[in-house]
Amino acid sequence: MGAAGQRGSDMGEVLAACDAAVAGLAAAEPGLIVVVGGAAASAGYDGAAAGSLHEYGVRYAVGTGEPVLPLSLTVGSWLLRRAGLVPPDGPAAGPGRPGRLWLRAVARATPAADCLRLGAAIARQAPRVAMLAMGDGPARKAVGVPGAADPAADSYDAEVAAALAGADPARLARLAASLDDELMVAGRAAWQVLAGAADGERLRGRLRCATARYEVSYLVASWDLRG
Repeated sequence: MGAAGQRGSDMGEVLAACDAAVAGLAAAEPGLIVVVGGAAASAGYDGAAAGSLHEYGVRYAVGTGEPVLPLSLTVGSWLLRRAGLVPPDGPAAGPGRPGRLWLRAVARATPAADCLRLGAAIARQAPRVAMLAMGDGPARKAVGVPGAADPAADSYDAEVAAALAGADPARLARLAASLDDELMVAGRAAWQVLAGAADGERLRGRLRCATARYEVSYLVASWDLRG
């Protein structure tokens, strides 16, 4: 119990950054919020779809019905509910809430060009679209000797952090799909969907959090349209 409590405390910085990023989505007053996440297979879900963290040892579930959401979308849906953007029984329009919520899983092996096209298509679905992109970076550094550095994984993390901080869709679009298996990256496809949705926009980026806990890197960023 003590260890679990310590882990929750250590992750407070990451959670606060996530909360701030989601609050930024609400402030944009979008007509549509789309949560995009890497997964084993591509699929679309409505905003009330259920997901569970039980297999990860966490007694928490979101949505209604049988859990079908992959981990990335389960956590994204939880963040929206935590912010009050989605009521417990599912999406509903109202003050401070988007009119629509989509959950979109993107197969991790999806080629970059297809991810970019999907992002562009999503951006055309409403006059104001907000996207929450959920993705895991390299997991290879978590394998083997605890604390051991992996230069290739560290370099990949640095490239993603720079792209997020600079609100640079082109830089995300250049992430090599060939490194997904080598570095055990699960988020590349989701980030490139974001790149496709943001391409051509004048954006301002803010890297809200860049930290490492338990041999895992956590990056949280916000992209906003420049006024």
